[in-house]
Formats: sequence, C-alpha cells, structure tokens
Amino acid sequence: MRSISKSVVGLLFGIVREDGRLPALSTPVVDLYPGYPTLTLEPARRSITIEHLLTMSSGLEWHETAATYGSFSNDETRLFWDWSPIKFVLSRPMVDPSGQKFSYNGGNTAVIADLLERATGTSLDQLARSRLFEPLGITDYAWLGDLWGRAMAYAGLRLKPRDLLRIGQMMLNHGRWQDRQIVPAEWVTQSIRPHIATGRGAGNGYGYYWWTGDIDWQGRKLSWSAAVGNGGQRLFLVPALDLVVVMTAGAYNDPGIVAKEGDLLKQVVATVQPWSGEAGPVSSGDVK
Repeated sequence: MRSISKSVVGLLFGIVREDGRLPALSTPVVDLYPGYPTLTLEPARRSITIEHLLTMSSGLEWHETAATYGSFSNDETRLFWDWSPIKFVLSRPMVDPSGQKFSYNGGNTAVIADLLERATGTSLDQLARSRLFEPLGITDYAWLGDLWGRAMAYAGLRLKPRDLLRIGQMMLNHGRWQDRQIVPAEWVTQSIRPHIATGRGAGNGYGYYWWTGDIDWQGRKLSWSAAVGNGGQRLFLVPALDLVVVMTAGAYNDPGIVAKEGDLLKQVVATVQPWSGEAGPVSSGDVK
C-alpha cells in the first residue's frame, strides 16, 4: 500500500485521541521530546505542532521523490536505516515557517506513529490490528518493518484491495462499521477535508494524511478525498455519490500513473446515474 500507510496511521491517531491519551493538536512537538533539549532552542522549531505533522506543513527540510527512492539522497531511505529516526526527522533544518507550506514528508508520519506507540505502550502494527483491522474483519495483512524491525509507519502496510475497500466504506459511513463506531466521526470529517493547498497534480488539497480534490459529475463539482500510495495504490472516496473506488498497480516510482488513475476515476464517476434523472442536490439516496 506504500503511503496509504500514512492515511491508516492518521485514522489510528484519531482513535487514540478519542481515548484522551494524546496531547492537543496545538502542542509543540519538540516539547514532547525532552531527551533532545537542543531542539527547543530554536523558536521556529518550537512552532511545529502535532497538527502540522498531520498536514505535512512542518516546515522541515525533506527530500522524498519517486526518482530517488532507495538511495541515501532520499530522506525516507534514512528512516529505514536510522537507529534514531525521530531525532533525524526533528533535527532537519527549518526551511519554511510551520503551517504555511505543504511539503510531503514521511518523517512527519514516523513521529506521529512514535507518539501513538508511546501513548498506548503498543507497537504500531499491534495497535492497528486491535483498534482498526480486527473490528473491520481484516485478518490477512502485513506491516513491514525497518532495519530494526519497527513498523514503517510511512510505507510498510500491505492489504488486499477488498480490505482497503472496507476502510473506505467505513469512512463513507462516518467511521462506523456494522453498528460500531471505530473512528470518531468528527475525526473522519477533519481527515478528509482540505487543511492546506498542495500545489500538486495528485490533489489540490490535503487533510490529515488524506489528499483532497474535486471532480465533475453531471455538470457539477463534487469533492473527493483519497489515500494515495506510490506505484498506483489508491483509495478514492466521493461522499456525495456514496462511492468508494480502490485501485492497485505496480508502477512504482512512475509519475505517469497519477494521470492514468485520475482518468480512470473520471470514467467510473461518469457511470453513476441519478435515480430519477432530475436535477437537484446530490445525496446518497438519489444515485446508483
């Protein structure tokens, strides 16, 4: 699933946050790591909040492109090898004011996962199993680890497409699955709404580890949100049409897959027809 892993970590954060075991989103991140006292000396670095990590707007320098995956010029590769990945992430130079500019950064997700593990005393993969996958009836999955065996929060999840579809259907149902509230409804809402503009073709907005954008349907603009993974892994949600679309592919590090899957989504959306054929507000009850 590659970076769809990030979207799942975001959902886990919402679940644990509802338990009251996590700091407020406005909490400065470096304050949560007193073992790295030098990080608190820079006012700009102290301005990075938990929410900035969730919206990829920490302002930290980060180099992570498809063309460099697997090489040490890619900072995600460093996360795999580094014994102290959190220190590596939080000590990166500040290149933008936090909260102002989108910059895709798998290190942000690594820090969020570390906060989850510290708050719960549970490894990320075990937390996902007990709080998300088992309630959804997902039993056949894997969460690969780094060189030291730690679950790669930013890229390590492997799921079957049908199980990814379950996650999408739960999201459309405001975090509920078979009469059980798994993810808080308000967290689902906040996750899939745009918090910051991306300036990227994959989507013009970003929520809490979910991409956002809009698509034409019957002459109207409808909002979509998506979990996106390198190589063509996609979970698209179009709430107004009650539509979930899952795509998987093996085009790793190929930027061309973005446009191809975007076109495929347009084709799928175009097939959705109103029950009555009459113009009016779109709702989950009048389309099929």
